[in-house]
Amino acid sequence: MIGVPDPLRTEVVKAFIVVRSGHEAGPGLEAEIREFVKTHLSPHEYPRKIAFVDGLPMTATGKLRRRDLRELERENNAVRGRDRG
Repeated sequence: MIGVPDPLRTEVVKAFIVVRSGHEAGPGLEAEIREFVKTHLSPHEYPRKIAFVDGLPMTATGKLRRRDLRELERENNAVRGRDRG
């Protein structure tokens, strides 16, 4: 999870999820995840945005590279911005 810019709240939590085999990414899975998280986390920890990805960037020691997720998010926002203009 990382913080991403949001015009209303300044920044919101975005979760990046790798889907296991046997499950399919889509609105149904996203709704199921949101309901589970709502009952198990505090409101400020609840991810407002969810992205399904093929894999997560990891360090050699197995830690999540959040810096790479932030960079990916910036690149995706830049592409979306170009598509609008």
